[in-house]
Amino acid sequence: MARRCARPTCSTHAVVTLSYEYTGRTVWLDDLAVDDDPANHDLCERHAERVTAPQGWSLLDRRIVTPVWLAADSRAS
Repeated sequence: MARRCARPTCSTHAVVTLSYEYTGRTVWLDDLAVDDDPANHDLCERHAERVTAPQGWSLLDRRIVTPVWLAADSRAS
């Protein structure tokens, strides 16, 4: 079953997992994790694009970006 965005009132499918580490003051955005971990937050693309880190924290976007030409080739198969 597809997971939904963790943002209240959003029912869009999640595609990104947000995780964080307090001691390192770091927020990560990764491709959707395989396992649903209650310590992480799954977000839809729209909400993932709006994420900001708290002041003094770092935001690292570690999602894998597929080049447009490669994505188009995979759909043709």
